[in-house]
Amino acid sequence: MPLTKLQFKPGIDREATAYSNEGGWRECDKVRFRFGFPEKIGGWTRYTSSTYQGTARDLHPWVALDGSRYLGVGTHLKYYIVEGGSLFDITPIRATQAAGSSAVVFAATNGSTTVTVTDSGHGAGTGDFVVFSGVQADGLGAGGNVTKAILERTEGFQITRLSSSTYSIEVPTAADGSTDDENGGASVQAEYQVSVGLDTQVGGTGWGAGAWGGTTETAVETTINEGGTFSNSDGTLTVTSSNPTHQIAANDFILIGSEILKVTNVSTNDLSVTRAQKGTTATTHANGATVILIVGNASTDSDYVGWGQASALTTETTLRTWSHDNFGEDLLINIRDGGIFYWDRSDGLNTRATALSDESGATGTPTIAKQIMVSDQGHVIAFGCDTEADPGTQDPLIIRTSSNTSVSASLTKWQVEDTETAQELRLASGSTIVTAVKTRSLILVLSDNAAYAMTYQGGTSPYLLQSLSESISITSPKAAVAVGEFVFWMGRDSFYIFDGNVKQMPCTLHDYVFTDFNDEQNEKIAAGHNSSFGEVWWFYPSKNSTTIDRYIIYNYQQQIWYYGNLTRTAWVDRGVHRNPIAAHTDGYLYYHEDGFDDGSTTPASAITANIESSQIDMGDGEQFTLVRRLIPDITFRDSENATPSANFTVKVRNFPGANFSESVSGSTAQSATTPVEQYTNQTHLRLRGRSFALRVESTDKGVGWRLGATRLDIRPDGRR
Repeated sequence: MPLTKLQFKPGIDREATAYSNEGGWRECDKVRFRFGFPEKIGGWTRYTSSTYQGTARDLHPWVALDGSRYLGVGTHLKYYIVEGGSLFDITPIRATQAAGSSAVVFAATNGSTTVTVTDSGHGAGTGDFVVFSGVQADGLGAGGNVTKAILERTEGFQITRLSSSTYSIEVPTAADGSTDDENGGASVQAEYQVSVGLDTQVGGTGWGAGAWGGTTETAVETTINEGGTFSNSDGTLTVTSSNPTHQIAANDFILIGSEILKVTNVSTNDLSVTRAQKGTTATTHANGATVILIVGNASTDSDYVGWGQASALTTETTLRTWSHDNFGEDLLINIRDGGIFYWDRSDGLNTRATALSDESGATGTPTIAKQIMVSDQGHVIAFGCDTEADPGTQDPLIIRTSSNTSVSASLTKWQVEDTETAQELRLASGSTIVTAVKTRSLILVLSDNAAYAMTYQGGTSPYLLQSLSESISITSPKAAVAVGEFVFWMGRDSFYIFDGNVKQMPCTLHDYVFTDFNDEQNEKIAAGHNSSFGEVWWFYPSKNSTTIDRYIIYNYQQQIWYYGNLTRTAWVDRGVHRNPIAAHTDGYLYYHEDGFDDGSTTPASAITANIESSQIDMGDGEQFTLVRRLIPDITFRDSENATPSANFTVKVRNFPGANFSESVSGSTAQSATTPVEQYTNQTHLRLRGRSFALRVESTDKGVGWRLGATRLDIRPDGRR
């Protein structure tokens, strides 16, 4: 019989059964489609030379007037600007305790790296950061180990809260009790950075549950009373208050620092706990550290946190995300459900962002918002912010714009007046604005159930809101991305596109994604555009993972889907920088589509890439098939490996629901590149079954490949 050419439909289809998808691809990882054929995706190399603190969930690139290229990075702990691969911390300051206003004093313990700080007005929580200055010349004592340079380090210290007036920090060297016996002097100044956010979602909270929909309760707090530290392996926690005063019951969740614990049993003031819940890490906590009830079991009204109610947690209850946009060559940043800040480039990379409301001439400036944006017309726009009439009280459906009558007005003038272009609008549908996305001609505003077009019409009321749909959903503030005039986003149970109208997108991986998706961590979903290949990526956590571990890609040029496994928490397309840049949980930023290897290791390691077809049979599987030879069609063009190769595997089975009974693999290796690319001619096989599947895989460093039309020598081999 003649050779059989295997030409599969592009894209991955898991909606159909493996048997009914004959002629298509079924599985893949680290593979994309180009010109209808599968190929290995590009690799990644480190962009940043050092690690940032926290998990990065927001990236924003821009170019200054002199050509300097910047990248804003928002983590759950800090905000950075990256230039030339170097990180600069511009996290805003929440409060400053000036020297003499309320004494900031240090106390060291002999042989310990823990230093206790007394500041009656610190207002900080565990995990927040503080930077000191004005420490006396000899630090904590002449000849001591805890020097001025240590206490005044530029990166500051992360706080473990002990009480409303004290906290502890960790220094790199243990104190000497005989020399480190002073308090740092009378001129110490403390700068407290904006409070840190959460790195994982807490049940019962999120952008769908907020104070506007229920009753805000007073935080239920107590403290650790262990008589010493509460170690990272201890399963019994002793607290100061006794039951029922502390209001903590079995099945409640409590927060100590950044660790979430589940309470399994309560005996007066002794709590049996399960450590490191909701993706947090078990750590050692100091005696006296604050214990906060964050999610209760509904035994009392005061510890219950339900849909539409505010959590008892006094700090942020949603995942920490940022929004950011350029104001000329300067930068505006906003903590979701927090303040709006401004960074002036002319002040330098070592200068922190400051509150927008503190800018000279600021009038009516929003002080809290869900998102900030600068329009093409020069308006600064705040989404889900406080109203002009009620400053400080957030309305999650309000949109406010600054005036654009002058450059300074665009930043500072927000009062609605007849002679200005400041404006206040409100969405009519939904409970909260989730995100807004800027296209070439309009701004698409998405609430939790509705989509609106925000268009510019000029005049003193320059923007118009038009309802597009009231039957949508969206998973997270970072789940939408603009591609020209289009916007793509991931909903709770489907994918959407705005192309002038709002539509659900057919997806050949729908059930694969939404039945294996951790909805409790939906706010972590991040979308990105890879324009070089016409792709939109969504990174998401699978059902049994609290961190992002998978991706799904929609190729809008070929209108196909494919998927794989990869941990990336934020993504930005090429343009300002030469390649797309993505954030990893290891604290580094990576250039993508750079080589073919995994640059997160030193030296770089191989990326395993594979693709597998659905079943193919002869005569609807009535006859057995004998597979005798495989003739590969593949190119290793641009591979960095001198002898690149890929493995071809043919697997056979007798029935659609049966296991593959046997398989044979063969390696196809490049032998020459000129005058034409040469590689293994053929692989001899001997397999017998009613149907077969083809798998292609590469596992070596420096290997890139694109598959063509592989051929098989197959023939009927009887019915039994």
